Amino acid sequence: MSENNLRPKKFDEYIGQKKIISTLKFFVEGVKKRGSPSEHLLFYGPPGIGKTTLAHVIAYELKGDIKITSGAALTKGGDLAAILTNLKNNDVLFID
Repeated sequence: MSENNLRPKKFDEYIGQKKIISTLKFFVEGVKKRGSPSEHLLFYGPPGIGKTTLAHVIAYELKGDIKITSGAALTKGGDLAAILTNLKNNDVLFID
C-alpha cells in the first residue's frame, strides 16, 4: 500500500486541525465562486505536520491537479515562470 493511499483526499477525511480545515473550506469555496485564481497560501512548520497533505486536499477539492517542486529547483526567475505558465485553472502549485 502506498503512502498516497493513506492520505486523506478531501477535507472531510482530514483528522484534526478543525479550525484550519474550516478556514481552508471557506477559501476553496471562495475560489470556486469567483472562478479566478486564488491568492497564495503559505504553510510553514517542521516536516511531517501535513503541509503536503493539505496541498493535495486543496487540489482535490478544487478539482485541479497539484504540481510539486522544491525551492532549490527554482534557481532563476524563468524556472518559476515556466511552471506558472503551464498551470491550468484550479491547479495548485506546492513549493517545498
